[in-house]
Amino acid sequence: MEAFLVSFGLVALAELGDKTQFLALMLATRFHRPLPILAGIFVAVIFNHLASAAIGYFVGVKLDGPWLKWIIAASFFAVAIWAALPETAEEDRPPVGNLGVFGAAFCAFFLGELGDKTEIATAALAARFGVWLPVLAGTTLAMLAANLPAVLLGRHLARWVSLKALRWGAVVLSVALGIWTLIPQG
Repeated sequence: MEAFLVSFGLVALAELGDKTQFLALMLATRFHRPLPILAGIFVAVIFNHLASAAIGYFVGVKLDGPWLKWIIAASFFAVAIWAALPETAEEDRPPVGNLGVFGAAFCAFFLGELGDKTEIATAALAARFGVWLPVLAGTTLAMLAANLPAVLLGRHLARWVSLKALRWGAVVLSVALGIWTLIPQG
């Protein structure tokens, strides 16, 4: 349960203000079809984070020893640095083509998530906790939770929520997890 909760919390905070959240906002304002957009996001995140969790778990099992904690801590610190950098929305709108709204959301999110900080966090969390399914569930649900308001409420959110404050929350949580990883567990 701890792996699920930590994964959910870290990725939910890390996703706020991320380029993929801006992508979700852009898709919502262009297509006005929240269900296929959310379904596309869900399937794309499952594919991306399943691969990340599997790699993280494998690395965690194979590198069990003193180097593992340093690699994991460095990953968390990298996520913190990445989260500290503000991101901007890209102006290009994804074409719908023959795939429809679901396909456009899936393709845009699948490509947008490749190498993203939430993908790196997923791998680091799977390595840290030595489990992949609770990490995958936590990170996937966090991505949906973070993008749901962007898809449903769109531009109205910017008036109520400071994305800068939430981004710094992700920085603090990532640094704390990096430090926690380096502290000997009894």
